[in-house]
Amino acid sequence: MRGPAIDQVDRGAASVLAVGIVGAVVALTAMVVPVATTFVSSQRAANAADAAALAAADTISGRVPGVPCELAAHVAARNGAVLSSCEADGPVVVVAVAVSSLGMQLTASARAGPPGSAG
Repeated sequence: MRGPAIDQVDRGAASVLAVGIVGAVVALTAMVVPVATTFVSSQRAANAADAAALAAADTISGRVPGVPCELAAHVAARNGAVLSSCEADGPVVVVAVAVSSLGMQLTASARAGPPGSAG
C-alpha cells in the first residue's frame, strides 16, 4: 500500500499562505497610517503658521486692515490650527500654531516681514 498522494498532503497550503499575506498587509497598514497622518498634520501646521504670519505681516504693513494677531488667529483657524502665540516686533511678526492629530499636539512657527528686516 502506498501513502497519500502528494495532492492530498499539500491541500490547503495556499489558504494558509493567503492568510499570512493578508495579515502582513494589515499589520503594515496599521504601522504606516499613523505615520502618514502625523506627517500630513505637521505639514498642515506649517502651512497654517506660514499663512497666519503672512496675514499678520500684511496687516502690520497696512496692506490689509485689522489687528495683526486677530487676523493671524482667524487665518490659523481657517487652516485647521489654533494660534498659540503671536509677537510683532516692528514690521516683523512671529507666530506659532498648534494642530491636534491622533491625540498629539503638533506645533509649527513662522516668521514674516519685509526682506532683510531683523526681528
